[in-house]
Amino acid sequence: MPFIHPSAIVDPSATIADTAHIGPFCLVGQHVMLGQHVRLHSHVVVEGHTSIGDGTEIFPFASIGHAPQDLKYKGEPSRLTIGSNCKIREHVTMNPGTEGGGMLTSVGNNCLFMASSHVAHDCKVGNNVIMANNATLAGHVEIGDFAIIGGLAAIQQFVRVGPHAMIGGMSGIVNDVIPYGLVAGAHASLSGLNLVGLRRRGFAREEINALREAYELLFGNQGTMAERLAEVEAAMGQTPTVRDMVKFARVSSSRGLLAPKSEHGG
Repeated sequence: MPFIHPSAIVDPSATIADTAHIGPFCLVGQHVMLGQHVRLHSHVVVEGHTSIGDGTEIFPFASIGHAPQDLKYKGEPSRLTIGSNCKIREHVTMNPGTEGGGMLTSVGNNCLFMASSHVAHDCKVGNNVIMANNATLAGHVEIGDFAIIGGLAAIQQFVRVGPHAMIGGMSGIVNDVIPYGLVAGAHASLSGLNLVGLRRRGFAREEINALREAYELLFGNQGTMAERLAEVEAAMGQTPTVRDMVKFARVSSSRGLLAPKSEHGG
């Protein structure tokens, strides 16, 4: 049997695993699914068509699964899915999807959401992502695996952030960020590669050197972006990390690629 504190309100139609723990003054709605060893501390609200994976822990005053902050939302039964072994700290907010975005907001496994961070409707957040305090994702944002979003950073709707990228604190992101990129600034520009993150995660020196060379070519001054992408692929396309970067950059996007301040080509 799950542990449910006497002061908690749990809808009898909710699906609660037998090892879940629901603390004082929590509220769990009708369509919620809590996996094994999910722990809601006190004063957590989980509503809507929300599923939470095994081992995820949610701290006080988080609001998970309430209606999207989107005026086009008309009450459609959209969903929010949260993976396993995530830590969701105080005052975090996460909203389900909308009809205009595929009806789903998804969060992967092993993520950390620090206090007051926000995941808006129709976002897709990968595995092992960290969002620091007050980091904010607008609607339809995509965050790749192992990306880190610094405190007070804000990412505009429909932006993509590639895997292993690092967004510095207080950055405003309005364009797509390449995989492995490092971004900083109030009106952010690309500042290089996320070398610290790459080393911490055990990427080989050869892979990092190839990424350095690819970065220099990709954001050089010769030719168009399409020509530079072709040059990078021809020269270093056999390296998996470089292939990731080229594939990401070639996806059609409404936001374009975030570039270094010195980049003026197209």
